[in-house]
Amino acid sequence: MNLSDIKKVYFVGIGGIGMSALARYFHGRGVEVHGYDKTETLLTKKLVEEGIHIHYEEAPERIPEGIGLVILTPAVPATHRELAYFREHGYPIRKRAEVLGIISRGMKAIAVGGTHGKTTTSSLLTYLLRCGGIDCTAFLGGIALNFGSNFVEGHSEWVVVEADEYDRSFLHLSPNVAVILSMDADHLDIYGDRETLLETGFRAFARKVESGGSLFVQYRWRELLGEMPGLHSFGLEGGEYRSENVRVENGFFTFDYRGGGHHFKGLQLALPGRHNVENATAAISVAVGLGLEESAIREGLRSFRGIRRRFEFLYRDGQSAYIDDYAHHPSELEAAIGAARELYPGKRITGIFQPHLYSRTRDFADGFAAALDKLDDILLMGIYPARELPIEGVSSELLFGKMTNPSRRLADKATLMEAIKENKPEVLITLGAGDIDTFREPITAYFEERK
Repeated sequence: MNLSDIKKVYFVGIGGIGMSALARYFHGRGVEVHGYDKTETLLTKKLVEEGIHIHYEEAPERIPEGIGLVILTPAVPATHRELAYFREHGYPIRKRAEVLGIISRGMKAIAVGGTHGKTTTSSLLTYLLRCGGIDCTAFLGGIALNFGSNFVEGHSEWVVVEADEYDRSFLHLSPNVAVILSMDADHLDIYGDRETLLETGFRAFARKVESGGSLFVQYRWRELLGEMPGLHSFGLEGGEYRSENVRVENGFFTFDYRGGGHHFKGLQLALPGRHNVENATAAISVAVGLGLEESAIREGLRSFRGIRRRFEFLYRDGQSAYIDDYAHHPSELEAAIGAARELYPGKRITGIFQPHLYSRTRDFADGFAAALDKLDDILLMGIYPARELPIEGVSSELLFGKMTNPSRRLADKATLMEAIKENKPEVLITLGAGDIDTFREPITAYFEERK
């Protein structure tokens, strides 16, 4: 398919973070962009402001004539009326990942994969490259605060993309450089079991790296890939490319980096948490491989502002703080809670968690319970179903029963604000990938009023 021939494109599920980045890509090239999404959000409102046409009901009669390409997300059910209309009338339909693969194959691609940290690492890498003079394009899985967008338009041959393991989407990519941050069990609704995830997912992705290219994998996962050309390891205190001597100084996570013949001392990262130092280690390793100077890397790390909903500070003063984080897997919860502990030793940490997907809650119930028990107080909300129907016996009560934290309680959207006011939190962190972000403004207002 020649994308340059497309004059009008339609997105089924345009409000998704990956879909909206593609929509912005086409819009920036003068293509007329239309789309459907289930609900209006801050992101869809912004797309409309930019000149993209969106409606919010399944209405085939709202579809304009002359659509040259239909792009859909795997989250859209097969029974969707508009999707059925497109199939019935023979429109060319492609998954988001297929289109991203077509775009990236015409460029030199850097693909960032792994079950955690993709968005932060790909956004930081994009920022470092641009600080170092490489005007790369990027398709990101979150709103990077330095760019104010999930799509960054560049004019060089390089493109940075997230390599999403869900639905095996990343197998549409053939990168020149790839990163694998982690290979924890996830998306078992797609893969069935962890070994299938490894073999038909991450190992297959690793084999997609172009001949002569490079693959950087976190050193603890290195042996799972076996021997292959261009493979390098990275990590904290381990790997060929490593960061060490990690400490907190003057509000920055500070560390030394060694790899590829380079030794950078006292690098300062504005993002909190050792997991983000490890993400930064991957980004630095790719950057030095592309010839970036130390000064650009040093400045980029210090001035990178992070991602919306990735340990994002919405309020902080000398006594209290409110942080919002997208964490929706036990490992991500542990990383976010651990970062809060390091930044606020001695403070009482209160968490509000909204589980995401019935299947994920079922598959990782023990892990979720263990991670949430590391909070001082926990408010546990109902499961956000996203694309799924309920599963019998799977609910927030399942997690609640497995937890041992005596300071835990169930909450719903109607009672959440009252529960927060009763708790009087010192450090509050909202956690989850559903619609818990709709409480960002009222919670921030509560902290501001309380002060």
